[in-house]
Amino acid sequence: MKINVNQTIEEVIIAIADYIITIGQNAIDTRGFFNIVLSGGKSPELLYRKLSSKYKDKVNWQKVNFFFGDERHVPSNDPENNANMAERTLLDPLKIAKSQIFSINTSLSPNESAENYTKNIADHFKDQHVRFDLIILGLGSNAHTASLFPYTPVLLDKSASVQTVFLQEQKVYRITMTATLINQARHIAFLVFGKDKAEAVKQVLEGEFDGAKYPAQLIAPEHGEIHWFLDENAASALKT
Repeated sequence: MKINVNQTIEEVIIAIADYIITIGQNAIDTRGFFNIVLSGGKSPELLYRKLSSKYKDKVNWQKVNFFFGDERHVPSNDPENNANMAERTLLDPLKIAKSQIFSINTSLSPNESAENYTKNIADHFKDQHVRFDLIILGLGSNAHTASLFPYTPVLLDKSASVQTVFLQEQKVYRITMTATLINQARHIAFLVFGKDKAEAVKQVLEGEFDGAKYPAQLIAPEHGEIHWFLDENAASALKT
């Protein structure tokens, strides 16, 4: 694990963008394509806008396949839809072909959406082990990541798949990759900034292990690497 701390949000965005391009180019050089899993939320939106402008000529985007680590079960044109945000800020500006975009079909029921996405991922990798080149993750102030929320049943799912989760407080369904599937990735990058995330960062990185309370602690690949990209505010509670 490597922890990268920068003073400003802009510096954090540049650092993770550089990292993505490096991993992507290496994947293309090695395997001919780059399979990346995108995150939703406000933090990645800044990253996507940077990639689609300053970095549009840094990698061959025609060789990049885009997936999503989780999704809200809302219509595809809903502002809260992760794929919708990614299309507006990254995929459309880069003119990414539809064949390279693997979004979650939320027109289906939650369970059908999850089953369909699990199948689409398996079909893409064919008979090979499902292993993404890079998964981008965020972190909530409650230490959730993707849609792996504290004390939800999906945290106990050991299958490398996509599952549903119902958030009782919000009365909404989400679809998410399981921790097991995420942990199969070659590289995982957490993008976190803001003082409101400092306590969660501290508990996930330095606290006692409690995967039910701090789901991001479940992200621990055996054969991959994790990089954390933090601003000083998000890292302010860390001892080191």
